[in-house]
Amino acid sequence: MRPEELDQWADAFVAFHARFADLFARSETRDQAAKYLRGLLAPLERKNSWQLAEAIGDATPDRTQRLLYRADWDADAARDRLQQFVIEQFGDAEGIGVVDETGFLKKGSASVGVQRQYSGTAGKVENCQAATLLSYATPRGHVLLDRRLYLPKDWAQDMARRTKAKVPDAVRFQTKPEQAQAMLEHAWQQGVPMRWVSGDEVYGDSPDLRDAIATARRSYVLAVSSTTPVWTERPAVLAPRTDTGGRPQRRPRLAPDAPRAQSVATVVASWPPAAWQRLTVAEGEKGPRVYDWACARIVESREGLPGPDGWLLARRSISNPAELAYYLSNASATTPLWQLAVVAAQRYTVEQCIEEAKGESGLDQYEVRFWHSWHRHLTLAMMAHTWLAALRSSTEAPKKGAQMRS
Repeated sequence: MRPEELDQWADAFVAFHARFADLFARSETRDQAAKYLRGLLAPLERKNSWQLAEAIGDATPDRTQRLLYRADWDADAARDRLQQFVIEQFGDAEGIGVVDETGFLKKGSASVGVQRQYSGTAGKVENCQAATLLSYATPRGHVLLDRRLYLPKDWAQDMARRTKAKVPDAVRFQTKPEQAQAMLEHAWQQGVPMRWVSGDEVYGDSPDLRDAIATARRSYVLAVSSTTPVWTERPAVLAPRTDTGGRPQRRPRLAPDAPRAQSVATVVASWPPAAWQRLTVAEGEKGPRVYDWACARIVESREGLPGPDGWLLARRSISNPAELAYYLSNASATTPLWQLAVVAAQRYTVEQCIEEAKGESGLDQYEVRFWHSWHRHLTLAMMAHTWLAALRSSTEAPKKGAQMRS
């Protein structure tokens, strides 16, 4: 955002920042937070501490460092306040929560959570920090709702490194699906209206996450690996027996003549050509997103036994029919194909949120090493991005839901 544009929206910015004012114990901290947000919104090539200080009129980065390291304020409380703003500006009963992860390339080994690990940003294993993110997509726009720093097992178990990086004692190792579940449950507690949840295979391959979403009476359309087992019809199951003459059986088991589960790739390969429909379900940055889609009812697998009924959804590339993506959904049996496809296609919005927040509000341009400092910067960058998204929403005509053409 150019300085003259920020000046044009100065009153809106002041009103937005005022929503968070009481979270900062001292007026100096409150003022510095506003300046930091302005710096994140400024058209700077790099938003590191020195360039930010220069942009906001500080002689040195000391005040900014104090805001991120030592000042008295709670980043999680600011996150909660931001979610309330999102509800007001973007809330929709058909809202879609999208979970994803991103990497922040780093040098050295001192920054909290940093190690050699896979980075989607780089597309390979790099020295980086990883974050699990939750975004929110509605016809009014898309914004980031929450963030969790992924703390690898080696870090979680290393008390010396934890102490140096000021990782709270209560923080334990969590997988990315577990972090996603925690963020979703918190957003629901906050009252964020959300009917759907989407995400890639990292999250779809977790039955625990799928079950948690279903238990909360939300619907998921989550990508899964091609090897994920399902049944095309519910197999017969035998109850545990106690009269075995030996050790009693503790678990049900498949009946001897029951069909075995098949991979989703095998099931989709058996579908006839007539099962596929060509749909445009989203408008991407490079134009309409057009794919062939198909779906069928299946039975999900839980530890080798039949689980809940659901949908198997498949997306096929038009230019390369061998390129397929697979999704599982717990949506009702009356849900039409186009609606499942719309939700699946909205997963790109979290990638767009991440790209926008990195490019427009400095999400990845920080110089902090501590746990609380990382969450403070990420929260402030999310605030800046959300304010921009709200401005964009107020000046553009609302979309009439996702586009769908056959």
